[in-house]
Amino acid sequence: MDSSKNSHRRIFFTDLDGTLLNREKIVTPKTLAALKVFTDAGNLFAICSGRALFNARRAQEVCHLNFPGSYIVAFNGAEIYDCEAERDIYRVGVPIALASDILALAREKGVYCQTYNDHFILSQVYNENTAYYRSENPNPIIVADDILPYLDKDPGKLICVEKDHPEKLEVFRDEVLARWGDVVTCLFSSPCFLEIFRREAGKGLALHRLAEYLGIPLSHTIAAGDAENDISMLKEAGVGIAMKNASPEAKAVADAVTEEDNDNDGLVPFLLSCV
Repeated sequence: MDSSKNSHRRIFFTDLDGTLLNREKIVTPKTLAALKVFTDAGNLFAICSGRALFNARRAQEVCHLNFPGSYIVAFNGAEIYDCEAERDIYRVGVPIALASDILALAREKGVYCQTYNDHFILSQVYNENTAYYRSENPNPIIVADDILPYLDKDPGKLICVEKDHPEKLEVFRDEVLARWGDVVTCLFSSPCFLEIFRREAGKGLALHRLAEYLGIPLSHTIAAGDAENDISMLKEAGVGIAMKNASPEAKAVADAVTEEDNDNDGLVPFLLSCV
């Protein structure tokens, strides 16, 4: 790739849920129009989400986010996808054997945990936590006592969901890190969702990787988010933007906080100011 042509461009990395999407899981017309102005000026756009790639691509299609020069950072940075070339630029997963051990520990501790292949959610049970997760992310699912045969490569992440007992997730996080913290990390994308992925991933590292790949200076990167798993990219970006509805921890590391929340086009002034 000839990255020299990108040195003057900006690139906008944005989380989806709680940031770019409103509570109805759509991008409002005003925010979509601002994104079009931003990208029409020659700038680039990257969805940067904890979602699986197939899930993020579905959101991209439904929300009309197929701008020229678009990328998707999925699984909290474990996968970076070039939408125009339709190929991965980077991918790292949780080793299948380790994923199996984490799933077994979750079952032992009574914590709901699922993982993914390229097309499906993979779960050993279907319960109220599965239903809660799919109410926000209605993606196809395979439920089987043994999900390992459905993994043909290391999964991008595992996620633990506890709708009614989120306090269980903090205890489980500590145990996972005590056993396997040299390989994986654990971050919350919401109080009820605990994300488990490789230490070499993370949204901040993905921002750095993609900017370097494209030849865009870090000073020309903009990132927006609202949760713990967004903190690394808010810190890494040239300009880190926390939403008005963001966690206190995300706001604390951001360069700016929006005056409006994700339901009221909070990102629009920042996008238009970059053109």
